[in-house]
Amino acid sequence: MNATATILEILKYTIPAIIVLIATSTIVNKFIVAQHKRKQLAVFEGAQDVTLRLRLQAYERLALFVERISARQLIPRVYDGDMTVRDLQLAMTISIRTEFEHNLSQQIYVSKNVWETVKGVKEQELNMINRISQSLNPEAPARDLHARILDVVSRANDDLPTDVALQIINAEVKTVLHYGSY
Repeated sequence: MNATATILEILKYTIPAIIVLIATSTIVNKFIVAQHKRKQLAVFEGAQDVTLRLRLQAYERLALFVERISARQLIPRVYDGDMTVRDLQLAMTISIRTEFEHNLSQQIYVSKNVWETVKGVKEQELNMINRISQSLNPEAPARDLHARILDVVSRANDDLPTDVALQIINAEVKTVLHYGSY
């Protein structure tokens, strides 16, 4: 009987202690999991802010690229009065390709639609320059090419490819700013 009383006395203290230990362990575990989730969410939100900034910078750079390759902006930047048609054609072509290569990495931050539009505009501008250049004497003064390109651009009835590309970029930026993704 003495041994039974001792066992009961031990159980009287150990069973509540075990129950308290299990309850405490469960509460602490839930607290740790909740803290971990809060930290993950904070890291995710911080990453979203950085990603949004990088994406907006990519859109800015692509908009600038499209503006810089438009004939109205490109010709004054590369034109020199001593150039020939061939020289101006080459300078414009090199400028467009160099700027495009400089902005290649931006494609990872924008939608496929925007990137394909930017590539298409680059090709259209190069094709226009080459097509008009081929209709002129390569040794003629560069002002002939300059005048012909500006004439083609000013007589365009539809929106120019660069204008359309800027509209597409601007529309996507508004979507990104409004919804946070594309």
